[in-house]
Amino acid sequence: MFGRIRRSVARFLNALRVETDTGRGARSHNLFEAAAAYVSACAEDDQERIDEAAGWVSPEALSFGVNELACRAVIALARERDESTRTVARTLLGLPAA
Repeated sequence: MFGRIRRSVARFLNALRVETDTGRGARSHNLFEAAAAYVSACAEDDQERIDEAAGWVSPEALSFGVNELACRAVIALARERDESTRTVARTLLGLPAA
């Protein structure tokens, strides 16, 4: 049982590990920097920046970062608009009110 937990934690930590060979020197990026760069590049439809940001971290870490960014954005917008997070998320996706 402890072996399973150890392997799961190891896989999670490996997914969060930052790629160091970015071609931009020794500076490495964390998953939240990668997610912010990736999402903003997607919003601007900039394929070059999308590819660059996607190479900063593993695909699993990028997915986690994008998910976290989406959650935080919906929460911030809901507070700003004084609406529920569900209403804000459905509005952003163009879905009818539930």
